Amino acid sequence: MTLLATEAPISTRKQAVSIVTAGFGQNFVLTTVSTFLLVYLLQYAQISTAGIAVVTLIITVSKIADAVLDPVMGSIIDMTRTRWGKLRPYILFSALPVALLSGLMFSVPETSEPLKLLYFGVAYVLWGLAYTVCDVPFWGLIGSAFADPTARTRVIGNVRAFGAIALGLSTLGMPWLARLLSFAPETTSQGWSLAVFVTSFAGMAVYLLAFFNTRERQTTAKATGLSFRQLFGTLAKNTPLLLVLLGSILGFGRFIVQAGGAVFVVIAYGDEGTFTLVGASIILGMVIASFTTPMLLRFVSGRMLAVASSVVGAVLYLGLYFAGFQNLVVVLVFIFLTGLTLGVFMVVQATLIADAVDDVERRLGVRNDGISFATLTFVSKIMNAVAVLVFGMFIVLAGYQNGVTITPEMQNTVFVAITLVPAISCLVSAVPFLFYKLGSAAPVR
Repeated sequence: MTLLATEAPISTRKQAVSIVTAGFGQNFVLTTVSTFLLVYLLQYAQISTAGIAVVTLIITVSKIADAVLDPVMGSIIDMTRTRWGKLRPYILFSALPVALLSGLMFSVPETSEPLKLLYFGVAYVLWGLAYTVCDVPFWGLIGSAFADPTARTRVIGNVRAFGAIALGLSTLGMPWLARLLSFAPETTSQGWSLAVFVTSFAGMAVYLLAFFNTRERQTTAKATGLSFRQLFGTLAKNTPLLLVLLGSILGFGRFIVQAGGAVFVVIAYGDEGTFTLVGASIILGMVIASFTTPMLLRFVSGRMLAVASSVVGAVLYLGLYFAGFQNLVVVLVFIFLTGLTLGVFMVVQATLIADAVDDVERRLGVRNDGISFATLTFVSKIMNAVAVLVFGMFIVLAGYQNGVTITPEMQNTVFVAITLVPAISCLVSAVPFLFYKLGSAAPVR
């Protein structure tokens, strides 16, 4: 691996620790927004059912637009040449906007609902753009900084694991921090605003370690200054990568619990605090799976793990539906097990994309980290967008809004959204991975 001549080399271990720590900070911000945004808008910004339909539309359209922009961002990265490389400059200059806009989304002014929705829409669209600039280069940097597949897979697993830990700390801690900063007996909108501002600035400050303590590698392949024709032509020829994208998008249901679990808990159990137990269960499963999947990949191919995690996930979601939500302990067990399958899938997903990038470099002499890893953020946003859209449709169908009388029909409708929909989604998503050809035999390392 050849480093840029203007910068001193950094050890692989230091880079790995810095990347994982940066990912932790970034994920804390992302998971706070993803987990609590709908709860904040419903419970504290007092958005009505009709307003939530508009919010759902805003989030869905924005996420799809952001997803479409991800390959454009990846292309810009691959055409960038600086003394810091092509990826790291975007990490440096995106941290502050993401932190600021995250707090502003949780600071909806007390005004008429149309103005609230306008404010939220502008803030959310800008946040999505800023987050694209910070996320695409981060994942590309993992592929660039770690040439050894084993080391790279281990880093991906650790990033996913500590990302899940960040999700856990956010899920468990943010409601309490918001209450503490409310300076009142009950949690207030202002308390949420302060809590998100504080944690967002802290998280993105940690994220900057990915700029200061990493180095990009140079290869003999064409890697910077690539034309749009080279980029998209290479992407179109990367069949393994396209299969990962298709399988991932079809598996959008994996993200429904994260998108709507807090709202479901309020509807099913009448207390958003119970979501800390549900969140802790899925997070524990994700953490265990993220740490152990790199070891499994020594003996089982990524393709088979992707298929297995999808099929087993479908069975578990179906089992949860038939078990019902009346017994919280049973729900927590099933959620933990689905967290295991989700953790496996997320590590394997990034690993399969990295392997596809290496394969194209060998076959075509082009290394397009930017646009290739932009597809990882692309599918994540599409999966989140569809998950929010589908869950929002079920919320509207159930007729839920803050203060309404909860009925069994309402509870069952929302329960279907977080069980049967993910079950079908996971099962369908397994099909494309059956045709992924790279590493079809388990690599023994």
